[in-house]
Amino acid sequence: MTVGTRGRFYDATGALRDMVPNHLFQLLAMIAMEPPISFDADAIRTEKEKVIAAILPIDPAEAIRGRYCSGSVAGKAVPAYLDEPDVDPASRTETFAALKLHVETWRWSGVPFYLRTGKALATRDTEIVVQFRDVPLALFQETVVDRLPPNRLVVQIQPDEGISLEFVVKRPGLVVNTAPVAMDFRYRDHFDVGHQTGYETLLYDVQSGDQTLFQRAAQIEGGWRAVQPLLDLWTQGTPEDYAAGSAGPESADALMHRSHRRWHHLG
Repeated sequence: MTVGTRGRFYDATGALRDMVPNHLFQLLAMIAMEPPISFDADAIRTEKEKVIAAILPIDPAEAIRGRYCSGSVAGKAVPAYLDEPDVDPASRTETFAALKLHVETWRWSGVPFYLRTGKALATRDTEIVVQFRDVPLALFQETVVDRLPPNRLVVQIQPDEGISLEFVVKRPGLVVNTAPVAMDFRYRDHFDVGHQTGYETLLYDVQSGDQTLFQRAAQIEGGWRAVQPLLDLWTQGTPEDYAAGSAGPESADALMHRSHRRWHHLG
């Protein structure tokens, strides 16, 4: 999805300010929070607030920004961001942001969290990927399988809600070789979920007085504290270009490769 008719708003906002301290940090908090003492809204919000408060200062070298240039998304030609209506031709605004950060709690100390968001990417996709640790010993080291890739748990939020567990199995036969497989659950396969955007749930919660999915002031302020140094830094320089319809700028891939990791494939 491009900025479309929201050029004036987006050019004054950018990907980092628009998505990270609220939307992405909400998902981060839901994944990294400790079990609440109850399913009560206050108990859940307390644990989410602790996660955001525990975010360590983000290294600017591990924060990537990009801006889409012309390309094609889903077979449709897309103009460069600077050519979009109501966008300043001299704009420094980013349409893509990727971060590596750490949450300093007893459970997550030393575990990296990678976040990314962007406009005009290959597909519109919202997901959480949990990559498990590598096994400490390669049991098949005397075979053609010298190492096993880590298992991954993928929580698909949009557009097709579900959960997938990715792992490897031994291929049938006498030779020890493996193949990647996945166990999938999709809500639409079992329930008539229709088409929802997510706003329906929030509007219903507002009307019923359920604050579970809403942030307290302290959590909001904590999110902005975490990203403000980057916002200040990014007032200078220009974002790296990436083609519309791609997965983002090359430096975002390099961010992962430095830790011998890779982004989960979009879509």
